Amino acid sequence: MVIPVHDKNPVRRVPVVTYALIAVCAVVFLAGPISGFLPLYGSGRGLLCEQNAYLARWGVIPDELWHGPLPAALIPAPAGCPAPHDYGKVPVLSVLTALFVHGSWLHLLGNMLFLYVFGDNIENRMGRVRYLLFYVVAGYLATYGYALVHAHSAQSLVGASGAISGALGSYLYLYPRARVTSLFPFLFFLPLRLPAWAVLSFWFVLQWLAAQASPSGPAVAYAAHIVGFAFGFLCTWVYFRRKPGRAGPEPARPEPSAPGAGPFFDGPSKRPRE
Repeated sequence: MVIPVHDKNPVRRVPVVTYALIAVCAVVFLAGPISGFLPLYGSGRGLLCEQNAYLARWGVIPDELWHGPLPAALIPAPAGCPAPHDYGKVPVLSVLTALFVHGSWLHLLGNMLFLYVFGDNIENRMGRVRYLLFYVVAGYLATYGYALVHAHSAQSLVGASGAISGALGSYLYLYPRARVTSLFPFLFFLPLRLPAWAVLSFWFVLQWLAAQASPSGPAVAYAAHIVGFAFGFLCTWVYFRRKPGRAGPEPARPEPSAPGAGPFFDGPSKRPRE
């Protein structure tokens, strides 16, 4: 496991789309039953049933992408909970809604941290509209890639990690030498500042190994991460190689360190340059 917390790669303008995506995901999570923030969803067994129905309604069920909406009786539910209602769900649209739904606080915070660290630079390089389109397409391809591997799964799939993985792949192509400060739990959370190619390659290998170790369908959608990452890298490579006047990777722009900055954190690099 690797946890990026900071990259030394300043942006030229405010990453409006990245911040908006983070805000929407946070609001959706707080307003839903998963957060446990609102008392209207009840507590105990009632809350658990509400959470299951919520994920079934707004999340992706891989089987539904290929075979259409499942009968409510076939959707898994905790013991003692009624089957989720038939909401007239459109499976292809559930891929989009699932990008903004998360299954726990840790799930939300982890995804938003990755999006914050890597998404702003991709937005600045691609432009806001292209970046948003890229994000959504990466999310769709990642989800369908997972559904292809687990075609008969009736478990709900939620989260933005497939789309964010696309941003990671794009970052690897565009900024392989940018310095990324990351925490490694197996090193007792020691912060290390490494080039992006090392951090992201290590992350990708971990996803690949985890996917091989859980072929029956893991709790974490590793296959979606792999597909999203591969799409992000290849899409960015094709776009920036074929677009006239656009070079491929550019080196990270250095930013002066603040006086007295430590060896790992060299002062804020996420402040937009006006």
